[in-house]
Amino acid sequence: MKAKGYKVVFKEFQDGTALTTALRSGSIDYARLGDTPPVTDQAQGLGFVYVAAGSDKVKGSGILVKKDGDIKELADLKGKTIAYTKGTSAQFMLLQALKKAGLTTDDVKLVNMDQSASSVAFAKGTVDAWATWDPYTATAEVQQNATMLVDDTGLAKNRDFLLTTESYEKNNKDVSKLLIKYLAADMTWANNNKSDLITMLAKTLKLSKTIVTKMVDRRDYSMGKVTDAIVEEQQTIADVFYDNGVIDKKIDVKDAVADLN
Repeated sequence: MKAKGYKVVFKEFQDGTALTTALRSGSIDYARLGDTPPVTDQAQGLGFVYVAAGSDKVKGSGILVKKDGDIKELADLKGKTIAYTKGTSAQFMLLQALKKAGLTTDDVKLVNMDQSASSVAFAKGTVDAWATWDPYTATAEVQQNATMLVDDTGLAKNRDFLLTTESYEKNNKDVSKLLIKYLAADMTWANNNKSDLITMLAKTLKLSKTIVTKMVDRRDYSMGKVTDAIVEEQQTIADVFYDNGVIDKKIDVKDAVADLN
């Protein structure tokens, strides 16, 4: 990007809400985040558009339980307390998992808390299960005697997306195309250099190489076009969230996909 005359500045945020607030205010031009914030943002009419999509992370996301506990299958969640974070991919996955088991949210006790609080609650046993994603899943598996009751396979995709505002996208199509091109190259590097990636992420995330290796080994990396199939995935999230009262407005996801042609 520098060779093309652009300066790139990376800014880190605590969660998707803080990230989209910064995007809306104009303090950042692009946001890379998970699959549910774009849905809730569109329902709120915030005017963001999808620029690119990453690969799925189905193996690293799921519902954690204790290895030596009495929860062995989804049906065993009935009457149990489950930690999750509202408005995240974990909430969508949890809704899909309960449906698959023939359960509803009335059959379990859901506790909305952030990931740090969920980790503590799970470790102490004040919750029976925890719906979350990597690196939290890998950390709990390595350090907290946790096992994945189910991962996201057949339930959700948990992709990353690159978002910007409608106005920025309209006036900066060349920038978006270049950014996608170089991010895609970065993701190819990640796939071809897993050892170097693990070393880099362990340092950045301040996690052990054991945890990071588990996380990296169960996913692939990509960044590219938002395909029709990916739009359908996002539409499913939007429909499930509307049906469950997470969002109060029906949306058409394809209306929020940037036209970079």
